[in-house]
Amino acid sequence: MTKYKVAVIGCGNIFPMHAQSIISREDCELVAVCDVKKDRAEQKAAIYQCAYYTDYLDMFEREQLDVIHICLPHHLHAPVAISAAKRKIHILTEKPMSIHYDDAVEMVETAKENNVTLGVIFQNRYNPGSQLIKKMLDNGDLGAIKSGKLSVTWDRSDEYYQKSDWKGTWEKEGGGVIIDQAIHTMDLMRWFVDSDIKYVDATISNRAHEIIEVEDAAEGVIAYQNGIVTAFHAINYYTYDAPVEIELHCENGLAKMVADRASVRLADGREFIADNNPQETFHYENGVKGYWGVSHVKQINNFYDTLQTGAPDVTGEEALKTQKMICAVYESGKKKERVVFQNQEAKETAK
Repeated sequence: MTKYKVAVIGCGNIFPMHAQSIISREDCELVAVCDVKKDRAEQKAAIYQCAYYTDYLDMFEREQLDVIHICLPHHLHAPVAISAAKRKIHILTEKPMSIHYDDAVEMVETAKENNVTLGVIFQNRYNPGSQLIKKMLDNGDLGAIKSGKLSVTWDRSDEYYQKSDWKGTWEKEGGGVIIDQAIHTMDLMRWFVDSDIKYVDATISNRAHEIIEVEDAAEGVIAYQNGIVTAFHAINYYTYDAPVEIELHCENGLAKMVADRASVRLADGREFIADNNPQETFHYENGVKGYWGVSHVKQINNFYDTLQTGAPDVTGEEALKTQKMICAVYESGKKKERVVFQNQEAKETAK
């Protein structure tokens, strides 16, 4: 059995989801952790009995790594991933791929050139509700999507931003409510629609925060080459993290998702429901646990299960489609104009 030597870069809040998933696998060994904050790296290394580093390049030189997990501020995803790919190290990175679309393209191309796997975390695709809706779209039960809408209304106060040295900035976070909070729900919508984007028409603004540069509100339209038009609304100045909502109006029925729970009501009267299984849990260090973490584990397992036999569910190429959409929202919002894309399928046919 292949034994992968793995390192996690970034020892912040999301770290346990990755570290515990790694050590739960017989084919993985967590050999190192890395964080620019030495105390955090030391603490995690003590818990997991592995080496620690404050410089990822130093770690690359000293450790014979097979895989890295990137749990860093957004602006560091691309440079770390590209450096790893050039050293023939496989990569699994948290969302977003990067801040800039061109950097995300370079990530994909460098991984391909060096024959390494690049995966991107969009764990909500593994939620039972997401899986039900996708299955009923793919097998034709719902018929074609006629239109769709999504809503994300969460709470990220000025106090929340004061605790971070990178969030709330264009340079390091790359945006606000869209690239950090709403990106998962927008990824699900794009995954459901499964078509190239035709245009994005969006507005972005900062309406309720005093100390951040980036948007705390965004709304708009995303139109796809297959004719489907979807709407989105996202804010992070609500008083709590309300359940995200997605609705798809389809030829044969209506699909709704609230948080992780999906209900599909077909025109013939049949109804299907999927929700989290209370018995399906995964325990993390320091008592951290949560249903969303179960989906993290599922995606991480998929990454390793396919590392030698094929491609993971969410490859760099797949995640690049969502990155393109997110970057287009910002371009449209900043320029205050519609961003239009050529039909990629038509372009390929014309070649």
